[in-house]
Amino acid sequence: MGTLEMKSITKRFDRVLALNGVNLTAADGKILAVVGENGAGKSTLMKILSGVYPHGEYEGEIFYKGEACRFRDIKDSEKRGIVIIHQELALIPYLSISENIFLGNEQAKNGVINWHLTYQKTAELLEKVGLKENPHTLVENIGVGKQQLVEIAKALSKRVEVLVLDEPTAALNDIESENLLTLLLELKKEGITSILISHKLNEVLKISDQITILRDGKTVESFPNENVDENRIIRGMVGRDILDRFPARDVEQGEVMFEVKDWTVYHPEIADKKVIDNINFHVKKGEVVGIAGLMGAGRTELAMSLFGGAYGSKITGTIIKDGKTLMLKSISQAIENGIAYLTEDRKQYGLLLDETICRNISLANLKSLNTGLAVDEFKEKRVAEDYRGKVDIRSRDVQQHVKNLSGGNQQKVVLSKWLFADPETLILDEPTRGVDVGAKYEIYLIINELAKQGKCVIVISSELPEVIGLSDRIYVMNEGKMVGELSKEEATQEAIMECIMNH
Repeated sequence: MGTLEMKSITKRFDRVLALNGVNLTAADGKILAVVGENGAGKSTLMKILSGVYPHGEYEGEIFYKGEACRFRDIKDSEKRGIVIIHQELALIPYLSISENIFLGNEQAKNGVINWHLTYQKTAELLEKVGLKENPHTLVENIGVGKQQLVEIAKALSKRVEVLVLDEPTAALNDIESENLLTLLLELKKEGITSILISHKLNEVLKISDQITILRDGKTVESFPNENVDENRIIRGMVGRDILDRFPARDVEQGEVMFEVKDWTVYHPEIADKKVIDNINFHVKKGEVVGIAGLMGAGRTELAMSLFGGAYGSKITGTIIKDGKTLMLKSISQAIENGIAYLTEDRKQYGLLLDETICRNISLANLKSLNTGLAVDEFKEKRVAEDYRGKVDIRSRDVQQHVKNLSGGNQQKVVLSKWLFADPETLILDEPTRGVDVGAKYEIYLIINELAKQGKCVIVISSELPEVIGLSDRIYVMNEGKMVGELSKEEATQEAIMECIMNH
């Protein structure tokens, strides 16, 4: 095959220098991990490599197998065997697995698709990526982990030589992530080169041969994955040691402020399917309570059902806040009663991507900015500037569109929106998903500050070290039930898994 090199790559967006002379080398048949904080330029660099940003829109050169490559578009790079799988999967939900894999690459003769050949080739590709699904199955009927494998099967159908994966395990559970990493090692044996962008440093250390670190649009260093630990990588990413991943919190806890009793929720479409089964829990003033559990345990469904019935049907049970029973029939009623829900899917539910930072922050509390009939835009801008400084949103200014921010900065905008709404109870669902180590630390500091202000904070996280490091107390969920409660002292990864396995 051949080595891939990117030399002196520089890319500007308006006045912002996104990449500044970046160099990168991916050795033939090896796995290169590219790491860096949000906004370091990783995704931009990969979009240049795959032709999303064509030659002429950047400075510098790409060489593959010793030849200069000047890609005009994605098709151009795919012809050379370079295929990218983006963080937001590009599958069409209403088409079958087969139709998705061969879309744009139809198995046709004289304009007529050979469906028998299409299904046969799909079956071979699915076997190769370890996906036991019928080629006729619609993509909307399989989970994110399986969709990720369909994307890889699609790449293999194009005779991929260099596979670029942007945060491939961000939305996967532990078992799905493990399967995907094993597959990359299998593809390596076949001589396929992989470039892996990931925030999950344990995965980077597990499978990469070489690690390249980007910071502020520059290549900081590149080194082989030998005798390297996570702290060594973090130091390169953030430019300093983070000695303690979870900042200490010294907060006096008060009385029980938020309580849920006998909470039961049914599936919105399947009438007799119970998703949340008679759940009870409470949170004290100034307390951070974690909810742990495997993917599919019902944590998000619980959170959304509490947030004004945003999920579910036939909801029964009681929410008590400050000693008063609440009847929440809508999301706006939940917000009025001081409850906020930070969604795990910031792009679909948490943000208006085509709007500015300013407009997104003011969304959940517009009434405080009203001057009779209209929003006081001067005040709105001042509020946004205030939060931009407080939570360190890295942007040109508050008029920048949210879609042009990195994932970590988008997450800080969502947090700012809810902080401005000034709730007493915050439910944070995967608050650091797809966020780098430095930005995670900043979000943890915000959570600590909320507890210090006497608010109650509920944190849902699939990362067990995170839920343990952040929480004063942890509830464990499995299959829609609460199956354990652990104090800070009792909480270990083993203890959480034991709760799950014993029920």
